[in-house]
Amino acid sequence: MQKLTNRSVQVNRDPMTMMERAYLPALAKGLVITLAHIFKKPATISYPEKKRPFSPVFRGLHILNRDENGAERCTACGLCALACPAEAITMEAAERKPGEEQLYREEKYAAKYEINMLRCIFCGYCEEACPKDAVYLTETVMPSNYTRESFIYKKEDLLIPDPKTPNIK
Repeated sequence: MQKLTNRSVQVNRDPMTMMERAYLPALAKGLVITLAHIFKKPATISYPEKKRPFSPVFRGLHILNRDENGAERCTACGLCALACPAEAITMEAAERKPGEEQLYREEKYAAKYEINMLRCIFCGYCEEACPKDAVYLTETVMPSNYTRESFIYKKEDLLIPDPKTPNIK
């Protein structure tokens, strides 16, 4: 039979010597390896006290941006939802009513905007597809949670707070 690769190794079937049967050299070799690992720098960090630095191209949680007047930038064009390979973004458009000019930039706005973060692969295509620079991926790590519903971020969760509106709680 012809060999497929040159990487095959012939197994040594010679009987074991007295030292090999005592397993002392193998035991000593294992102890040396263990002692060498004790003096190495640990691979883990103390997370809450220290945070590891991320790459400059790290993509984290999404946000919906506002313009300089505090109006929502999103015009519900749907390009971000079309560009998303995981189909994590859903939106519904609505027409702006008279008197809402300060809330929305254009005549059309996103009445419903949701991102399912369990589906999101953080590729950044939604950010690139948005013609109004409304969607951004921040450097914030997605927090963990216990329920699936808490990973579906609605428009209210994603919008940057309006700087002109006082934050009342």
